[in-house]
Amino acid sequence: MPSSAQRCSLGLDFGTESGRAVVVDLATGEILGMAVHRYADGVIDERLPGTNAPLGSDWALQNPDDYLQVLRHAIPEALRQAGVKPDQVVGLGVDFTACTILPTLADGTPLCSIPEWHGNPHAWVKLWKHHAAQPDADRITALAAHRAEPWLARYGGKISSEWLHSKTLQLLRESPQVYSAAERIVEAGDWVVWQLTGREVRNACAAGYKGLWERGIGYPSEEFLAALDPRLRNLNRTRLSAPVVPPGAFVGPLSDAGASLTGLLPGTAVAAATIDAHAAVPGIGVTAQGAMAMILGTSSCHMLLSETEALVPGISGVVADGILPGFFGYESGQAGVGDLFEWLVEQATPPRYFQQAEAQGKNIYQILEQEAAAQKPGEHGLIALDWWNGNRSVLTDAALSGLIVGATLATRAPDIYRALIEATAFGARVIIEAHTAYGVAVRELVACGGLAERNPLLMQIYADVTGRPIRQGGAGMASALGAAMFGAVAAGAGSGGYSTIAEAAERMVRFQSVTFHPIPEHQATYNQLYAEYLRLHDYFGRGGNEVMKRLRERRGAGNAE
Repeated sequence: MPSSAQRCSLGLDFGTESGRAVVVDLATGEILGMAVHRYADGVIDERLPGTNAPLGSDWALQNPDDYLQVLRHAIPEALRQAGVKPDQVVGLGVDFTACTILPTLADGTPLCSIPEWHGNPHAWVKLWKHHAAQPDADRITALAAHRAEPWLARYGGKISSEWLHSKTLQLLRESPQVYSAAERIVEAGDWVVWQLTGREVRNACAAGYKGLWERGIGYPSEEFLAALDPRLRNLNRTRLSAPVVPPGAFVGPLSDAGASLTGLLPGTAVAAATIDAHAAVPGIGVTAQGAMAMILGTSSCHMLLSETEALVPGISGVVADGILPGFFGYESGQAGVGDLFEWLVEQATPPRYFQQAEAQGKNIYQILEQEAAAQKPGEHGLIALDWWNGNRSVLTDAALSGLIVGATLATRAPDIYRALIEATAFGARVIIEAHTAYGVAVRELVACGGLAERNPLLMQIYADVTGRPIRQGGAGMASALGAAMFGAVAAGAGSGGYSTIAEAAERMVRFQSVTFHPIPEHQATYNQLYAEYLRLHDYFGRGGNEVMKRLRERRGAGNAE
């Protein structure tokens, strides 16, 4: 139990299926209490709640009220578990999976909560993995290339369907009435901070990586936006007009309304939001250049700090001070990692493996890992492309899809499981080599997230495939810990917090000693398999054969009927 003098900060971590609150000791980084609240509506990808109208292909929405329920339920429960009183919490930080945006009125009211717009899917939150804006992303990329817009190279030369402008253009194109009603288009993390403080700001992390914003320059020009669609000319001055502040900045004290939502005291310092993966970088103690932070979960994000700027093709972005002050922050990632394994379990694993898991008192993933770990590299005779949810880096193409080569009548679920792990490792190696080819050093890998903590087979395969040691970073819940650290910085040293995020990391991160090193004989085999992966990667991903896109169009046409 903490003493009355003990000071804490609180991190709110909003993910794809749930939100988590953690209470962290400011002096030691110990997580004193944690609570998770699952979203009642989860990921809305089939039909809007309360309706029978089906959503289109590649849609992924959410209900913003689910985020408020996290504030109402998870925060008081985390405090109760920690034995911490509200007056011991000096600061609060928020991280959010991004790019996740919602249209609102000028006072922050979500359009989907207004009866007039409740039945229109464009009035709801568009989750990060909403990929139905791919044609809009392609259009933005083509126009930016045609106009030689200087900002395009900072995003690897290609704009993602997941990002703010792609989703906004889809909204305008498919539902101009909702666009007209939307007085703001807001990142969900910024919206949560708005509800807590009553102040509307945009965080530089999401604005920089997902909103094409650059420090000192701003968003893409009105001329570019008007060329994209004349109705977008005033986007910057209206729907995106709020101040942009860096992660960890003090946004404001917790308002009376925010205190009522959370059970915390009015006046508690609230930090600007940041993206969940980016919050994990200081959360696992990465505060210097050369270490790539890999956040491995439903999807993966790869973060790298460097003192030099390079325009690396195919990455998700390089932003000055985007992750930590004083560094250029490089972001890239893979749109499907844990999602692939979940697909296998839910759609392609025979009942006998579930029966085996029950008999051994294990979960199904442990059984698949146990069977797959007994194999040598290449023994299953498979190679997969890890694009079940499209490709985020370095091809930046949500219209790509998955592939398994080498299947026979003898292929088993554990074989596919190992092949999918290897495919995600090969995809990570593509990203690493893209950076090193342009002079951005990657000396070691530091991994966090549920997969890094629970799956030693995956960690060993990543070390073998990349040829680099990979260390488990932190003691779990890295994004939430990073958010709590930003909350401590917002509070400041005078209130018991910290002056900089580096100081917070030095005191609050508990390092893990587990490191996986490449096994030379495995590495040799994987070098050969990686060469095969690259051939498939370039053939299907760089225009050699666009059958994946043609098949996707047919699937979409079938859904439309």
